[in-house]
Amino acid sequence: MSRAFHSRVIYSAAHVVADPLADNGPGRPAAVDWDATLQYRRHLWDLGLGVADAMDTAQRGMGLDWEATKELIRRSADTAGPDDRLACGVGTDQLPAAPAALDQIRASYLDQLAIVEDAGAGTILMCSRAMAATAKGPDEYKALYGELLGEVSGKAILHWLGPMFDPALDGYWGSSDLDEAADTFVEIITENADKVDGIKMSLLDADAEIALRRRLPEGVRCYTGDDFNYPQLIAGDEQGHSDALLGIFDPLAPLAAKAAKRLDEHDTDGFHAILDPTVPLARKVFEAPTFNYKTGVVFIAWLSGHQDHFKMVGGLESARSITHLKAIYELAAAIDLFPNPAVAEERFDALLKVAGQAPVGPR
Repeated sequence: MSRAFHSRVIYSAAHVVADPLADNGPGRPAAVDWDATLQYRRHLWDLGLGVADAMDTAQRGMGLDWEATKELIRRSADTAGPDDRLACGVGTDQLPAAPAALDQIRASYLDQLAIVEDAGAGTILMCSRAMAATAKGPDEYKALYGELLGEVSGKAILHWLGPMFDPALDGYWGSSDLDEAADTFVEIITENADKVDGIKMSLLDADAEIALRRRLPEGVRCYTGDDFNYPQLIAGDEQGHSDALLGIFDPLAPLAAKAAKRLDEHDTDGFHAILDPTVPLARKVFEAPTFNYKTGVVFIAWLSGHQDHFKMVGGLESARSITHLKAIYELAAAIDLFPNPAVAEERFDALLKVAGQAPVGPR
């Protein structure tokens, strides 16, 4: 049984483990190692974290196709225990890349919503590339999201994913101006507050998140998706705090759980002592181009012994340079993130050898 926290709701957006012997090259259908993928979710739940599944960390839109995503949702829901938090992404990525009509976008969202609700998982309404390309202004977002929230059987989390994570989402909510987009977003939330559990902010802008957090209706949570400034946002201030739904809490899961426990004990200094030293690693993993952060997440999972290879769907293991990966290794080692440092060193040395570089040697 998972050990939930009472001071904050903490979700880890979980990665998928590829089948290393399958053809997982760019543009190919995703072949997933289901046993390892589900074992990792069990690891997160056992730490007390919720799992946010079928999100961008699971490579939605970057290697994980809709057929594999449906299977991921079903299998994760079957694996979750009665006390395990699970919420899954609902989007429109089964649509072709060509422009789509608003009715097609709405139908695609509803098809995905049915899969998530049939599985018994919570709903995260993700941003839609098709909507970003099709919508002519804020009113079309208001109409669509109002209809979608009306179809959710319980409450949903609304996800605002910024263009640094997906350039195709520039101008979401009907404007590239952050303040105008925030106004539309808040209006949608306020008009549908009884159907909104919370919002996930993924803009890497702490001030913008705090400002929007203070405008939310009572009872609507703000789940930070800011992988640069999460300690400050989760700790909060005299006017409130953010909960968390973070991709960086996939590799940082053990430390995130320890830090959340400190907040449960009203030990804010202890919380910061655990999480503040992790920020340099997070900023490296999520450095521009930010959307390639998944490579660092899976790299750390491999070094930590959670999977026996460094292969990804879509061939995304090649998305970061060996120099970038070396920096991640060193930053993770500096905060004692690896359960077995000797295994991590051995695996990284093997990768360096393949890259034609000298091993790092004993630490």
